[in-house]
Amino acid sequence: MLKGEPRWRRRKEARPAEIVAAALEVFAEKGFAAARLDEIARRAGVSKGALYLYYETKEDIFHAVVTQTVTPRLAQVRAMADGFSGRFADLVPTVLATLARVIPESPAGPIVKMIVGESRNFPQLARYWHDEAILPMVETVGGLVAAAQARGEVRAGDPRLFAFQLAGPMLMGVLWREVFTPVGAEPVDFQALARQHAETLLAGMLMEKAA
Repeated sequence: MLKGEPRWRRRKEARPAEIVAAALEVFAEKGFAAARLDEIARRAGVSKGALYLYYETKEDIFHAVVTQTVTPRLAQVRAMADGFSGRFADLVPTVLATLARVIPESPAGPIVKMIVGESRNFPQLARYWHDEAILPMVETVGGLVAAAQARGEVRAGDPRLFAFQLAGPMLMGVLWREVFTPVGAEPVDFQALARQHAETLLAGMLMEKAA
């Protein structure tokens, strides 16, 4: 803050981020249907009227949660994958290891749990999550698989389905952490999962000369 700048100005500029952080807490604890705007406002330290200055609906707040807390992390992973110039056999362990580092620090888990539980009643949430977070990642990975197939590194198969195969165990780990670990199940070691998954996945995907 510049010398002489009013304290309230910094506070006002911080409000959207504080609202998003509060909304993430409420969504994670109560789900979308049970989340109340007055509870989000209270946790953010603003009035309900002030909240409406930034977000008109609860769905708008959900959009902000996704675009401000999840998609930037996924964009970093995609940028790393797109900029990788080595063999596909080296790319997969790198991507999975990066996801294993990002997932424990990411709020994606509570959001995924919420969407799985409430998408039937709120399909617009699932559509937004698909368009903003899932589809770009699937397209990126699918494109990298197709390029590796063209180079003769990866066996024939649907690149989109290969992308599903790559992401599946990590998603299972996220759901396990959100649903079962809180009730006493053994936690997931995401780094170990990433290493083992990379080894077994590549054993099935790579052409012999690329192994």
